[in-house]
Amino acid sequence: MLNIHNLTVSFQGEDLFSGITFQLRQGDRVGLIGKNGAGKTTLLRIIQGEQEYDAGQIAMDKELAIGFLKQDIDFEHGKTVLEESYKAFEDLLDMEDKIDTINAQLSDRDDYDSDSYHQLMIDLNDIQHQYEIHGGYLYQGETERVLKGLGFEKEDFNKSTSVFSGGWRMRIELAKILLQNNDILLLDEPTNHLDIESIIWLEEFLKNYLGAVVVVSHDKMFLDNITNRTIEISLGKIYDYKKPYSTYLKYREEIREQQLAAQKNQQKHIEHTEKLIEKFRAKASKATMAQSLIKKLDRLDRIEVDEDDQSVMSIHFPISVVPGKVVINAEKITKKYDDLTVLKEIDLLVERNSKIAFVGQNGQGKSTLAKCVVGEVPFSGEMVLGHNVQIGYFAQDQVDYLDGSKTVLDTMIDAANESNRSKVRDMLGAFLFRGDDVDKYVRVLSGGERNRLALAKLLLQPFNVLIMDEPTNHLDIQSKNVLKKALNNYEGTLILVSHDRSFLQGLTKKIYEFKDHKIKEYLGDIDYFLEQRNIQNLREAEKRSVQKTSEDSTASSNRQSYEDQKRLKSLKNKLSKLESSISSSEKELKDIDLELSINYEKTIAQENFFDRYHLKKEGLESLMKEWESLTQQIEDFEN
Repeated sequence: MLNIHNLTVSFQGEDLFSGITFQLRQGDRVGLIGKNGAGKTTLLRIIQGEQEYDAGQIAMDKELAIGFLKQDIDFEHGKTVLEESYKAFEDLLDMEDKIDTINAQLSDRDDYDSDSYHQLMIDLNDIQHQYEIHGGYLYQGETERVLKGLGFEKEDFNKSTSVFSGGWRMRIELAKILLQNNDILLLDEPTNHLDIESIIWLEEFLKNYLGAVVVVSHDKMFLDNITNRTIEISLGKIYDYKKPYSTYLKYREEIREQQLAAQKNQQKHIEHTEKLIEKFRAKASKATMAQSLIKKLDRLDRIEVDEDDQSVMSIHFPISVVPGKVVINAEKITKKYDDLTVLKEIDLLVERNSKIAFVGQNGQGKSTLAKCVVGEVPFSGEMVLGHNVQIGYFAQDQVDYLDGSKTVLDTMIDAANESNRSKVRDMLGAFLFRGDDVDKYVRVLSGGERNRLALAKLLLQPFNVLIMDEPTNHLDIQSKNVLKKALNNYEGTLILVSHDRSFLQGLTKKIYEFKDHKIKEYLGDIDYFLEQRNIQNLREAEKRSVQKTSEDSTASSNRQSYEDQKRLKSLKNKLSKLESSISSSEKELKDIDLELSINYEKTIAQENFFDRYHLKKEGLESLMKEWESLTQQIEDFEN
């Protein structure tokens, strides 16, 4: 599909990466990894054709369709969610406009026997035929399916995109790209604005995707679940292995250990040979042998060990003073934005040294409650902070509060006080801002660098309660691991808002799920929460079954609940297989449409072509109807 050969990109005279070569084939699901600033986004932009490169070649199949999800997007104002999503089908929308135009012309005319009227009828028939061939009667249902998978409710479809946050707009952009049936998907941090349920849905979608996928992500679990290949950019080179992320790390470490062992053995051999050369040089009778050994050393291929970028930031969250036993006591907290209720009569008690995670779909109030605690937004109800409580708060949009016109060093100095101003350079060094890096303006920093600067700035003030809202956005995997270790070692109280499952694993001891304006407590980490959520959904199905058959005995109810569980599992398995069949059918029809566009006459001349073609179309429509029925059955069980 796509070949990259000896690609080199330089900035200000220094190579970002040099001489990289790889191929993308159908079915490849590539995790593109590397530290912030390694060149991952640059490589995606080059593949998309949005950025020039200094040397090398890129060759791709003719008419290769590429979809690119960027981190920054622009939206046209005045569109609804559906209207914006339908832009994925520009050709179909153009056909709809042409059909409407011709129908309008036909309705205004009565010269039914004229040649021009007859030509309009021919044109209308041709366009309607092309419209059907390209899926004109299916795209609206498919759009709704993808939007629902990404967390939108049916009542959201006709709302203006302007009422949604940046994260939800990013979901609309992702939906458009997934709907386009591209040959290659380039996804730059697709999980940054998704909640856990939407991430799991996206994983299933990408597992069944027939084209090639290249994902830049710092979500380790997401990478492990969807990729079958890893390409790492490190110190200007790439390492390419057909393994998912965690397996790749172990494999690469094994290779590096083998290289080190081989290099060590070779060095011993070289040292031994050099001693023989020195020994034989002194004797005339051995001079020929010495020259032979010298030539042998010159011809020897020296074993090189892959370089490894081990630089990581250093974080330690100190405790200011010991607070009282209860650090936060919230009662009847209610928050509305105009007519929209986000939180309703929430009670929350947080004790000293608790480690808590807030989880749930976007828009359910996690960030809002965090802002209520720190006093950033007004609310009704009572919020009492305990004795000696000092809160350190990292907002989801913390980097937006940084002044782009200041340098890194000035940002820190301005936020420091007399007691820690002299330590600012040391702190910046711990967060990997070294040498001339401290003189960079904030506006030129990458997302990961701005996040690191925001974390460094946070540590300038003392605290004993730490509230962090999506602190891992834009951080590379190594930096996330360091942050997680620091939070595990933190001896104060931690409240963490995050959708990153691998980051949350083993970090918190209590989960609060935000749903329908309320919160629900789970005593355990994220794995326990996900397990319980699944059990809870099954129990809700059981409850409905029991209510309908309340006259049955307890034994009969238990048998019925067991059957419900088996039924739900069977339905979900059937749905997964059905979605795979739908994807395959859509791919087959797309291939046929491509044949038609390339050589229409030759294609339709095939025996029984239109009969076979319409059978495939009818088969796909049947599959879509079955999908709708199955989805409704599963929703009935789970709701």
